[in-house]
Amino acid sequence: MSETIDAVTLAAGSAEGPAFVLSEPLSFWGGLDSATGRIIDQWHPQRDQIMTGTVLVMKAGRGSSSGSSVLAEAIRRGTGPAGIVLMTRDAIVTVGAMVAAELYGVHCPVVLASEADWPRIIGSERLVLRADDAKAKLQLLGGTH
Repeated sequence: MSETIDAVTLAAGSAEGPAFVLSEPLSFWGGLDSATGRIIDQWHPQRDQIMTGTVLVMKAGRGSSSGSSVLAEAIRRGTGPAGIVLMTRDAIVTVGAMVAAELYGVHCPVVLASEADWPRIIGSERLVLRADDAKAKLQLLGGTH
């Protein structure tokens, strides 16, 4: 089953990968090992899981402006997510992806989805993001959406 929904571009790019839905927000600063892509926040429910190559789905990030640099480094190393879907605008996450694109030429699209679409997004097995400056499309593949 496949469905395409509209989203808002926060950082442009294209990505495809398995949906990695976080049950709680994550701070990349102190929460992600940029060398491995592993969640290292000892209190996060998904600690020790790897986000490398996934489309990371989380309602919002969780603070610390230094998180932008950790995310940018993970994207540069190829250990970060392929793309990110948010339900709340997050400047720290967006800046991290934009810095990786500008400094390293590696794109990790970040899109903003609506609350109404959220249940279908988190029920998907794979996600395809196509985000340019004008619009974003999010294709939902597999799952229960």
